[in-house]
Amino acid sequence: MTEKRKPTVAFFDFACCEGCQIEFTNYGDEATLELLKHVEVVEFREAMTETTTERIDIALVEGSFTRKADRRRLQDIRRRARIVVAYGACAATGGINALKNHQDDYHEAVYGEHGRDAHLESGPALPISAVIKVDYEAKGCPMSKYELLDIISCLLHGAEPTVPSYPVCVECKRRETICRYDEGDHCMGMVARAGCGAPCPADGIPCEACRGFVDEPNLRSLERVLMERAGFSQKRAVGKARMFTANLRG
Repeated sequence: MTEKRKPTVAFFDFACCEGCQIEFTNYGDEATLELLKHVEVVEFREAMTETTTERIDIALVEGSFTRKADRRRLQDIRRRARIVVAYGACAATGGINALKNHQDDYHEAVYGEHGRDAHLESGPALPISAVIKVDYEAKGCPMSKYELLDIISCLLHGAEPTVPSYPVCVECKRRETICRYDEGDHCMGMVARAGCGAPCPADGIPCEACRGFVDEPNLRSLERVLMERAGFSQKRAVGKARMFTANLRG
């Protein structure tokens, strides 16, 4: 009897810290071994040396597009992959890398006197969807490993993954987390896209909207709340709202 072929999964990285790949390795033995019963991992630089040039069922791409030289590699991944998932904020929106899109002297700020060396040349940080068609996104910095696992599970079962369009405040209320503003703090949960389970506010850390914004966020209201309730200056309020969402607003 011929054994049924497992779907192949490959991980790829571009401009990023590779923290989302590390997060994937944090599932633990039980979850990882269970996943490996259903898929065959054929490339994963953080965990194995093997690579592939063959067709792939699911390509998980981390990191933003910021170098012209990466265009061909992304297009090759798209050509070989049946499904492409942008996972992590950098791949989905450009993430924190996109802050450089609003700063002219980022070369010198990061690399000092060597900032203009040819091998450090790069352009604006963009989501990979600026180059190739993306089928699904697992948002966040890092992405929620449980959300990514759910996306993979849905794809293996022929179901359509869903991403919440409501704000993080909803998840805080569900788990009865005290609002950061009631603690004299700030937060962007009112316009941040949920789906993470709101772990940061539950640990006393303001939501920074690393998963991006909900559909049609009221950014003017966000800035007003940051100024009136958190005491931010207008400049700081605008800058705070841009940290993980620089490509999602002006």
